[in-house]
Amino acid sequence: MRSPREQKGEPKKMGLIFFPAFDWAITPTHPEREERLLYTRDQIFEEGLMDLPEVEEYKPRLAEHKDVARVHFCIPSVEALVTEAHLIAAGSTLVLADAYMKGDITNAFALVRPPGHHSMRVAHGNRGFCNVNNEAIMVEYIRKKYGIRRVAIIDTDVHHGDGTQEIFYHDPDVLFISFHQDGRTLYPGSGFVDEQGGPKAIGRTINIPLPPETPDEGIHYVLEELVLPILKEFRPQLVVNSAGQDNHYTDPLANMRFSAQGYARLNEMLAPDIAVLEGGYAIETALPYVNCGIILAMAGLDYSNVLEPDYHPGRFSMSRTMEANITGTVEYLQGIWEAREKLTAKAVERAGPFFRRRKDIFYDTDGIRERQTESVKMCPDKGCPGYMTIDTDAARGYGHSDSGFGVFVPLFACKSCREEGREEYEAHKTDSRYNYIFFQDKNRDDYRLYSTRMHNERVY
Repeated sequence: MRSPREQKGEPKKMGLIFFPAFDWAITPTHPEREERLLYTRDQIFEEGLMDLPEVEEYKPRLAEHKDVARVHFCIPSVEALVTEAHLIAAGSTLVLADAYMKGDITNAFALVRPPGHHSMRVAHGNRGFCNVNNEAIMVEYIRKKYGIRRVAIIDTDVHHGDGTQEIFYHDPDVLFISFHQDGRTLYPGSGFVDEQGGPKAIGRTINIPLPPETPDEGIHYVLEELVLPILKEFRPQLVVNSAGQDNHYTDPLANMRFSAQGYARLNEMLAPDIAVLEGGYAIETALPYVNCGIILAMAGLDYSNVLEPDYHPGRFSMSRTMEANITGTVEYLQGIWEAREKLTAKAVERAGPFFRRRKDIFYDTDGIRERQTESVKMCPDKGCPGYMTIDTDAARGYGHSDSGFGVFVPLFACKSCREEGREEYEAHKTDSRYNYIFFQDKNRDDYRLYSTRMHNERVY
């Protein structure tokens, strides 16, 4: 199926869902709490944005457990890991995805919480304020239901989108680009230029760490000189903006210098098909202005009067050192993108029959420490991405741990890899070293969870 991005037609409205989850919070005083979007709601309705003829408001719905299981190995289960608020936030993106793919709207903005871009394929709990990954759930829903293949996800949150990166790290058909405050200075401590994708997907992960205090000028330079040219060459059928707003100069959790005008201009330049809210914790001084700017930009309307009371053009500027840093990063990544095919061939040759990597993952919100071993078959069929197994063990406090073994068979895997993946799953159902055995086959839309203690299987 051709996506609306590949079709020409009459101008339509932008789609918008506002779900503030006023009944969900990590704790009453946590930055990710009920009133995070309170002032945004007031601003949107006071300005009458929902009544604009260019804006079509949609009502949210709950995502199904299968939508979550299509992306995540949830331990101990999908049902135990998500709340109704998580299902509504994810489901809201699916409502807008359907409206966009059917051609009812030009683009869409899911102004929802809880966020999701720190949630990885294996999910033991909440990390970085995230339980499940809204964008990944939406992307895999669209790919399955509408048959599109090439997707680009541009993460503009101040924190590296490590969860989204990890989910699509080995997928050559998903381009993930993240620009964020340098991980040496901010959670989650990742997102460096040498994180470039798995052996068969080198260059499909592009990380652009930026110096603290980078203003509008620096981020727009990255977009114009690196991101947009790569998008033009990649030719995605869908562009998703993981729209974090914590690059703002008043955000209490970061150190960047982006403005509401800068965000609106970024959105206008990027022209995403669907944007999904992620972080942003300046409840009064940033979110109302940034969200209004994004809505107006996506609706094709004038946003020049959206200004913070204390902001004036030229308030922030780049030093020569900062400019040299950003320019050097862009030039290096341009070289990686141009050499991606050669780099991929070398990486596959080095990997041998299987590519393996070990990871230590910390869930800062829930205090969980996970050790994980990932193994990806380097299938000799060049068109096959292989299949993946994940061995995971996570400790909660003292003495309690949960272990699991997951098998993931991606879209477009060859018949041999699909069969081997299923055999791995069946063989591990009798392996008492693990509490849970998971299976994902994207080609058959088949997702399973087997409990080795209870000896029962859940089919989603």
